[in-house]
Amino acid sequence: MRVEPSWDTAGANDFVSVVRANVREYGDTRSFTFVSEERGPGRRYREDVLGFAELDRRARAVAVRLQALGLRDRAVLLLYPEGLEFLVGFLGCAYARAIAVPSPLPALDAGRADRTYRIVGDADIGWILTDGARRGLVGDWLAAAGLDGRVRCLATDTDVRDDPGAWSAPGFERDTPAFLQYTSGSTSDPKGVIVSHGNLLCNGEEIKRRIDGSPDTVGVGWVPHYHDMGLIGQFMEPLYLGCRYVFTSPITFIKRPVLWLELISRHRGTITVAPDFGYELCLRRVTDAQLAGLDLSCLRTAKNGAEPVRAETLERMVERFGRVGFRPETWMPCYGMAETTLLVTGAPVGTGAVIREFDAEALTRNEAVPRTNVHSNLHGEGSAPVRRLVSSGRPVTLDVRVVDPRTRAVLPDGRVGEIWVAGGSVARGYWRRPELTREVFGARTADGRGPYLRTGDLGFRAGGELYITGRIKDLIIVNGHNIYAHDLEEAARSAHPAARTTAAFALDADLDAGLDAGLDGGGRGSGGREQVVIVQEISTAAAGERTPDELAALTRDAVAREFGLPAVSVVLSGRGAVRRTTSGKIQRPLTREDFLEGRIKQLAGDLEPAVAALCRARA
Repeated sequence: MRVEPSWDTAGANDFVSVVRANVREYGDTRSFTFVSEERGPGRRYREDVLGFAELDRRARAVAVRLQALGLRDRAVLLLYPEGLEFLVGFLGCAYARAIAVPSPLPALDAGRADRTYRIVGDADIGWILTDGARRGLVGDWLAAAGLDGRVRCLATDTDVRDDPGAWSAPGFERDTPAFLQYTSGSTSDPKGVIVSHGNLLCNGEEIKRRIDGSPDTVGVGWVPHYHDMGLIGQFMEPLYLGCRYVFTSPITFIKRPVLWLELISRHRGTITVAPDFGYELCLRRVTDAQLAGLDLSCLRTAKNGAEPVRAETLERMVERFGRVGFRPETWMPCYGMAETTLLVTGAPVGTGAVIREFDAEALTRNEAVPRTNVHSNLHGEGSAPVRRLVSSGRPVTLDVRVVDPRTRAVLPDGRVGEIWVAGGSVARGYWRRPELTREVFGARTADGRGPYLRTGDLGFRAGGELYITGRIKDLIIVNGHNIYAHDLEEAARSAHPAARTTAAFALDADLDAGLDAGLDGGGRGSGGREQVVIVQEISTAAAGERTPDELAALTRDAVAREFGLPAVSVVLSGRGAVRRTTSGKIQRPLTREDFLEGRIKQLAGDLEPAVAALCRARA
């Protein structure tokens, strides 16, 4: 029996009012469940449950402390491991009208530590919230970073003993900032997106309508809480709907991917959300023996977004897991970003994915020409090359346009341009960056319509569907043709079964090296021509009898043939060579920098003369 809420969330003025109304309506009958691996022999898991009423009580206590510290409208950094305590800290900030800033724990790796340090400076952080178990770790990091004394730390589970009844709600407006979402992006320069209470309400309703969400919804996931997909999709939306959510940590999922499916089966999950690589990991790591006992027939919606959605992943998931109830209509490819709170477009619930083939050559000219009566594969064998693209669905209420980024003219269906978005989900801008905010969030079309958010993503519309083709900054132009980095990466991954994570980027030998001589003067790798480089992680165990040099040659030939490129350089390496963000997105600029600086340990290489000379010059 479907439960209908007794009040209208769409009529609320702030997100706190929605949460507190759901607390009054459902109490602890709605909850968050965190699943963690227990220490000791064997593999056992523990489930900790935090009901809405208990979450509300603890959040009010934290809010009392934050109000006493004078943190209203001040940014507060949240450094928690995956788990339930993060929710207490985040909601405590919301109740106190402090501006929460979720971030990964800094001591996990040097890259995250540097990013967290930058966030502290950018957001003018004076206080950090964490849990008692990590308080010492955070204190050590503050001391090592030279921040102790200037930045103080509060453990919400051990340091807060305030009376929840002493809390009084501060005033909220729809424009009141709720939190800062620092974009993971593909560079090391974090930018804080200002997400308001109004943005949360608008996007909450967008998601609710797209997924047909209700208090009966049961979500299951593993995406980190500091990523927009995890924060909004896994935590804010259940609070908005008043529904249950079960989650584990990304590390626990990666160690044993079948756990995700087991949790869906055990808790009768109706919706899950993950980037494409999460589903692909299940395809590679879940064994036939582990399928026994799984029942995924309860799953109504599987959202796939945050990175390019691969048609092969969608089809193989249905083929592999269809025997345990995973249906093709369950798929909901979607598109969103931190600057739009989360969701922009998604496939209507129950319709499944729309996969179409387009003329590959026409796409290099920014034209989307559908192809019919051709063999349905990436390479288009036996015919002109095609690209299989997965639609990212349709907007719910947001105004989504495809615009020529140079002329700012709105483009018709079938023309590739930059995706612009307007509506209540679009955030207020970047924290303390007025010029960048005007440039990115204040765009107007050639005929004066706006303001629109410039997403930096390229795509087109066809038949009402939005297709994403790539990022403007990842566009590679060779011989006057536009080639998208992720298309190169997919072709490289398809070259041999040992291929794993792949990054593609371009080099201009003259510009990067400052060299006018000593390079191959003609044919392959001639000076002034964009040089395509593929960095690919491989599994030597999956290589069979192929040597790394043979795999590099296979990759080079496959990519060159697929895109008609006269020159391709390939570097094969072990795991960890390709840089990723904390949410798994490929960081092509940083991988490119590592390649040029010689920081990638090569198992094999097949470099063009110009690229080899460039590397020698930079060494």
